[in-house]
Amino acid sequence: MATVCFIVDAVVTGSYLPRHLRAIRQSGHADHLLPIIVTNTCADTRLAQIEQRYQARGLVTPAQLLGARINQAANVSQAEWLFIALNKTPVASQLWSALYAQLETPTLLDALIILNAPPRFSTRLLRHLVKASAPVPPYLAIRRTWLERLGGFDPELDESSLGDLLQRLYACPTRLKTISSAALRSPLSLLTKDAAGYSQRSSSVSL
Repeated sequence: MATVCFIVDAVVTGSYLPRHLRAIRQSGHADHLLPIIVTNTCADTRLAQIEQRYQARGLVTPAQLLGARINQAANVSQAEWLFIALNKTPVASQLWSALYAQLETPTLLDALIILNAPPRFSTRLLRHLVKASAPVPPYLAIRRTWLERLGGFDPELDESSLGDLLQRLYACPTRLKTISSAALRSPLSLLTKDAAGYSQRSSSVSL
């Protein structure tokens, strides 16, 4: 299996941080102690206890914005694949094993976008008409080499660095698949990107 590292920012995930870490550790994967780097802007006793409980590594960088914090964590990890939390929503632990399997598929990938559910056509149409950007998904899985090729996250941007990176990801010839966590209730769907950042085609993969 390709080497994997999770990057979870404490500011982005807020009070949901323990849920993120718990889901990762309960994934049931044979190598379930995959490295986790928790980034933050300040040292915190409670946060240190949470990191210890879930065997995560804390990376505190007080003077850095979110984009720079994630870039530094990516450089520290040196893993082939980075699973980066982009908002407060954790991913169900059952989904992680299926996601790990996608890293070994015959079709080479540069990135995986992990959604709660694909937006309805009406939502995509309205977003297109008003030129609104797509919401930030819960997680992005990306090859570290591809992240470096994109120039990483903008170190001078804070929360907006997430949407900025996604826009560049879609603008480049990225070998990308989108996967919906809502598909856990049915056969897992893999989606290829369309112009709006979401797919209109799907296929199934066994868990």
